[in-house]
Amino acid sequence: MKKRVLSMLLVASMTGALLAGCGSGETASTDASTDAAADTNTAAAGTETAADAAATDGEAVTLKWAIWDQETTPYWNALKEAYEAANPNVTIEMVDLGSTDYMTVLATELSGSGSDFDVVTIKDVPGYATLVQKNTLESLDDYITDAGINLADFNGITDQVTVDGSLYELPFRSDYWLIYYNKDVFDAAGIAYPSNDMTMEDYDALARQLTDTTYGSQVYGCHYHTWRSAVELFGILDGKHSILDGNYDWMIPYYDMILSEEDDGVCQTYTDLSTEGLHYSAAFSNGNVAMMNMGSWFISTLISNLDSGEYDSSLCGNWGIASYPHPDGAEAGSTIATITGLAVTSASANKDAAFDFVNWVSGTEGAKVMASTGNFPAIMTDDVINTIAGMAGFPTDEGSKEALNITNAYLEVPYAENVSEINSILDTYHTSIMNREVTVEEGVASMNEQVGKILNQ
Repeated sequence: MKKRVLSMLLVASMTGALLAGCGSGETASTDASTDAAADTNTAAAGTETAADAAATDGEAVTLKWAIWDQETTPYWNALKEAYEAANPNVTIEMVDLGSTDYMTVLATELSGSGSDFDVVTIKDVPGYATLVQKNTLESLDDYITDAGINLADFNGITDQVTVDGSLYELPFRSDYWLIYYNKDVFDAAGIAYPSNDMTMEDYDALARQLTDTTYGSQVYGCHYHTWRSAVELFGILDGKHSILDGNYDWMIPYYDMILSEEDDGVCQTYTDLSTEGLHYSAAFSNGNVAMMNMGSWFISTLISNLDSGEYDSSLCGNWGIASYPHPDGAEAGSTIATITGLAVTSASANKDAAFDFVNWVSGTEGAKVMASTGNFPAIMTDDVINTIAGMAGFPTDEGSKEALNITNAYLEVPYAENVSEINSILDTYHTSIMNREVTVEEGVASMNEQVGKILNQ
């Protein structure tokens, strides 16, 4: 018997593709769901819900929480302090495992017999897959039901990390991709700012309008970082595709578009960016890039670096954001996303209290705290949007505020047992295509062949 990814975002609208989206051959052991379900049933055997137990039991409890980069990440302490203030009988003990190889270190920690973590932070989906397969995480299904959590509040994100019908994490942070644009470049060209409903054709045409190839005064209409996600993943916004497909012919039009833009001087070439090691933040802050697709994490970077003077405000201080461009027929506001989640360990001696903390952090109260630190929570309420849009340094135009509203969020990397191997193959041929070592068709054919072998094992 094998474990499959049960669902992905918006699969209900894909009719016969319901199982195709997750039935790509990705499997995992059923031991995780069996053991975790048994532990969950035991924990939920009482008459109180997890939240009720934590709220009514005044006995002191200490929860050990695995995190990374405590000194440079403002929301860890903010979440800890806010939760402890609301739950004075609970002490949160944070353990910083460092950001380098965090998920590998965490997996090693949890595999030891002496592990005493109660709550762990999930940094990425491949690492999540490993922990689920090793039976180190508790199924949250019964806790979620008892607490009355509405998973729809997460915009379908939780569907994409559901394993064999069970959920082992709740996201508390979600970064999604936007278009950053330099208003001064638009103003100089006499062109209207980008709308929050652009097709890919609209985006390409706008970038070409803004381009100036005059030597010494070049203006690039757009910029793509060297990550594969900056190029390929426009194609998943129709809800019909993902990196788990095994056939990637749908990527071809996006590679063709961007390589054509390179040829015409609309954007810098992948080869030049790789050779120079130019970071996307440096490219945008130079002031000669009209538009750039990047994650929402760049908002706080822009605000902070402009405020400190690290970025020259005369070059990039007049900026805005717009919704991500989408394929023709896809809904405006659709975008790609990454998540950071929290999970309860199977070995925890304080599962009820641990879940109450997970529920609080991932819910509306935790969302307020996240927004107050300038970070994007997984649940984007009107209050959260107003908080982010009200930050000093955030663009004051209504279009930028409206761009914070998303309609559909598709994970860059949804759950699959072999997702790390799939990622590696796609990365390899992305580099080959963008360096023009192979044609687009040849590179995609190799993706199809190599990933197909994994999915058919």
